[in-house]
Amino acid sequence: MKLVSCLFSPLMPRAALLALALSCSAAYADEYAAVEKLIQSGQTALALEQLEPKIQQAPRDPQWRFLQGVAQMNAGQRDAATATFEKLVQDYPELPEPYNNLAVLYAQNNQLEKASRALQDAVRANPGYATAYENLGDIYIRLAEQSLSKASTLAPAQQARLQPKISSLRLLVTRAQPAVPAAAVPADAAPASVAAEPDAKK
Repeated sequence: MKLVSCLFSPLMPRAALLALALSCSAAYADEYAAVEKLIQSGQTALALEQLEPKIQQAPRDPQWRFLQGVAQMNAGQRDAATATFEKLVQDYPELPEPYNNLAVLYAQNNQLEKASRALQDAVRANPGYATAYENLGDIYIRLAEQSLSKASTLAPAQQARLQPKISSLRLLVTRAQPAVPAAAVPADAAPASVAAEPDAKK
């Protein structure tokens, strides 16, 4: 699954930034990009340290809080990241990226139904959000594999028919696994793991 690492691409024109209707000013774009660079380079502790005063100064700024969630994810603080993104989707239900990253966290915890609902919320917020559709497809594959495996367990006589389907789905899941850690994947260009859109594989 793809993780998104910021709410907008630093390469986007100012008019596009304003169209996101964020409460923060585009004047902070360089500051956001600097913290994002720390996160992508694996310096999550330093990023979190720098984010703390920024969030205290602008607690309603969704970009700082989003970056905090990404840094928490990359630092392995899954519970904290989940809480950060859950609060963001409550405060800013119009932003699809927090839903996407929340879905990545749910999927990592094998909460596939919750991941599916979060991604459906993401595409409702932005019907053109390709990353969420891709991640939703990954979730559906995993849900299908689980359903067929359950069917095979409940009806052993059907295993010969079900096993090829299960094997095919498992192969798809295996092929979808990332080759590199999320923080090391370079940015995409357009906003939507999950995650910029810079995004990254889970």
